[in-house]
Amino acid sequence: MSATTDNKRLTTRDIHALRRSGEKIAMLTAYDHVTAALVDQAGVEIILVGDSLGNVVLGYETTLPVTLDDMIRHAGAVYRGTTRAMVVCDLPFGTAKDPETALGSAIAVLQQTGCQAVKIEGGGAAAPIVARLVEQGIPVMAHIGLTPQAVHQLGGYYRHGKDAPAAQELIAAARELQKAGAFAIVLEFIVPEVAAEITQMLDIPTIGIGSGPDCAGQVLVINDLIGLNVGPVPGFAKPKADVAGIIRQAVGEYVAEVKAHPKEPSIG
Repeated sequence: MSATTDNKRLTTRDIHALRRSGEKIAMLTAYDHVTAALVDQAGVEIILVGDSLGNVVLGYETTLPVTLDDMIRHAGAVYRGTTRAMVVCDLPFGTAKDPETALGSAIAVLQQTGCQAVKIEGGGAAAPIVARLVEQGIPVMAHIGLTPQAVHQLGGYYRHGKDAPAAQELIAAARELQKAGAFAIVLEFIVPEVAAEITQMLDIPTIGIGSGPDCAGQVLVINDLIGLNVGPVPGFAKPKADVAGIIRQAVGEYVAEVKAHPKEPSIG
């Protein structure tokens, strides 16, 4: 039975049940109360409060300036807007640099927001951090491939796993992160064939973004899905609406109505 038919708050057990059944997992980002409520009502299983809020909401060029306080504020708003979806919060740049720092950050997120899990970027080197959090009862979603927090080290945004050594590194990292206790792994902008191999190899769900159709689930930035952008949309995103156009039209009509209103008579 699909988890989407149940009104209770979804947990890692429900997400694993979807994986075992072969039903695809739908995940989207949200950064505010109203958007989260609408996404929740539409039946998404996982809502990610991503540090992509730095780009999407706060206007930064990268995710690096996003702070833990930023994440806690937005994650709390998202959680309060939901009743059913599992809510996962990113640990932003510098807040998961070692196991103890990550543990403190994750505890703050769970205590202050209500979120059920955190997401940590990084390959096999992040496995000890994942293990430390899981040891303390904190569910962790891992994230490999294109990891935006490492954009300067990576040298930009590009597809990962193009050659055999790179593919094997990703496969090994996925295996280590599963062993460390991650309940799911985001595969971002990875060669689809490599993402498919990782998905087939693992017992836990893979959540793809720009990594082909064979992952156990998919995630998109909500603004890319609904066309609420002022800049270019990633090539792998196919907007289902033009919310930006609707807003521009509505505001334009409002401005025209205000300008057309008769002037108030002068006094004196």
